[in-house]
Amino acid sequence: MFFLNLSLPEFLGLLGSLSGVVVALYLLDRMRKKHTVSTLRFFALSDKPPVLKHRRKLQQPWSLILQLVSLLLLLLAIAQLRLGSQARSSRDHVLILDSSAWMAARTGQVRLIDQARAAARGYVRTLPSSDRVMVVRADVLATPATLFESDRQKIQQAIDQTQPGAAPLNIDQALDFARQAQRLHSQQPGEIVFVGAGRVAGDEAALAAPPPNLRFVPIASPAEHAGLRKVGVRRSLSDPDIWEVFITVKNYGTTPRSVPLRVQFGGAPVGTRRFELKPGVEESAAFRFKTRAAGWLEARLITRDAFQQDDRAVLELPARKLLPVMVYSAEPELLRPVFSSISGIQATFLPPSSYDANIKSGIVLLDRFAPPSPPATESIWMEPPAGKSPIPIRTIEKNAKLKRWRVDSPLGAGLRAKDLEFPSAELFRLAPDDVAIAESDAGALIAARPGKPKTVVFGFHPVRSGMKYSLTTPLLFANIVRWMAPDIFRSWELTAGTVGTVDLELESETDPSAIHVATEDGKTLPFTVDARRLRFFAGSAGIVRVLTGDREMVYSLTLPQPGDFVWKPSSGKRGLPGRGPLEPSSRDIWQWLALLGGVGLLLDWVLYGRMRTRYVPPSQAERRVLWRKAS
Repeated sequence: MFFLNLSLPEFLGLLGSLSGVVVALYLLDRMRKKHTVSTLRFFALSDKPPVLKHRRKLQQPWSLILQLVSLLLLLLAIAQLRLGSQARSSRDHVLILDSSAWMAARTGQVRLIDQARAAARGYVRTLPSSDRVMVVRADVLATPATLFESDRQKIQQAIDQTQPGAAPLNIDQALDFARQAQRLHSQQPGEIVFVGAGRVAGDEAALAAPPPNLRFVPIASPAEHAGLRKVGVRRSLSDPDIWEVFITVKNYGTTPRSVPLRVQFGGAPVGTRRFELKPGVEESAAFRFKTRAAGWLEARLITRDAFQQDDRAVLELPARKLLPVMVYSAEPELLRPVFSSISGIQATFLPPSSYDANIKSGIVLLDRFAPPSPPATESIWMEPPAGKSPIPIRTIEKNAKLKRWRVDSPLGAGLRAKDLEFPSAELFRLAPDDVAIAESDAGALIAARPGKPKTVVFGFHPVRSGMKYSLTTPLLFANIVRWMAPDIFRSWELTAGTVGTVDLELESETDPSAIHVATEDGKTLPFTVDARRLRFFAGSAGIVRVLTGDREMVYSLTLPQPGDFVWKPSSGKRGLPGRGPLEPSSRDIWQWLALLGGVGLLLDWVLYGRMRTRYVPPSQAERRVLWRKAS
């Protein structure tokens, strides 16, 4: 006999406190009696008030005894008194079911996850009916499917609904989660049972010591397997029309394998390669192909093994768009070399008389003239006429010298040329939101106005001055185009990887405020930056975009990773129990205790309650004399 919910000191403390309150209420009841008199005028005033004495004798001892017994029964029900041995009472078990990517592998026609579910159901059948079980699905994260539950139907449903995902197994986190669940939420901890193949990544070779109550139910899996480890695609730095493809293949087995690889883009072959892989070794291959069109890049291993989910990877490559630039100039040959040196734009040169105000996209350049209506898209103005400039002209300076660039602005980044002299230059009156790109001692020579549309105004003609043969000129126009259309200069990298922690190398030390990591549905992911290394975690398969200035990296976390080796615990029980344990000898009787306590309180109310009416025989009722009010 033992308490399940309360300890003996807690039970005795509650019983003593409540019993004292009940007894005190009985002793303090003075049992006043009510008398009916004719009128108050017959009462004489007394010099000394009567002294009232408390009754020290219990008037209804059997009522008190009945209430104390009922209170004792109710407290025993709350403490959940059980008959039997505490050592053989119900226990709380944690059933960890391997739901990693490798559980989709097959042995013959049966998947590993089907075998694991059958083993989990077999283990639950060996448990006493009063034992509780928490089902946990383990891949890169430990996800509880149920709480500690004794309902076998709910446990069965959680086991049957478990399916393999795309992430590797993190066994250390799963065992730590099980230990914490038993420590915080279990009444009497039972076993921590792991059912699965137990293939983990190589960085989990040094695992913590397994818990002493661990039971490992292994699921036999095939040993020979080869698959794609990583697929990466990026635009070439020398030619943006060329894509560079990097593919890594690994042999997870114990024997050498010859694995052919085929790469296609839009159904057309890009390249092939045959890997001669030694056991446990991975090798890489690189391919290059040229295209501006969008399409699907597919990398496929021409092989058949037990795990085919990592034999194929598909990435969607974006099209390379050209930015249209419409140049209205009477001297187009002066500006043609400037725009031909900037990659990613398509410049069209027309005379000012062909000006079209209906252009809605791209960039419009106006060379020393002002149209009747300003452009509806981003525009560059060069020496606009006075009175028609989008940024007001304050004055015109003769022999103006360029003294400084605003290098803190992206428009002036990387520009160093100084002391350039112009025969004549317009100086602008800047609004609060305007930005000065280049300045002389007297004012702004080049100004930019953010907003929609964006506008840049030159107070001089750069090609008709000393800047004609300077490297600053194409760099300046490249900065302007990048500021107006940043997507044109954005470098693309696409990677097919695995769910979990992602590490990537940045080109330079980048301000974390300029980095944005988000999923395909727009949800922002937390990340850390250490020098030139960025790290973030994705717990589910999907697309993650990383923006760092002019660089965009797209991670397709859909390539499953089977794990590098099989985890084998150094201690603990192994396999299913030989036979089901005996049912616990303790029995729960709190329902009967609560029922008896309620019956006792009801009986006390019926027998001794104040709501009880006294029966008076009719013969005695007739003899009563009614009092009349004195007049």
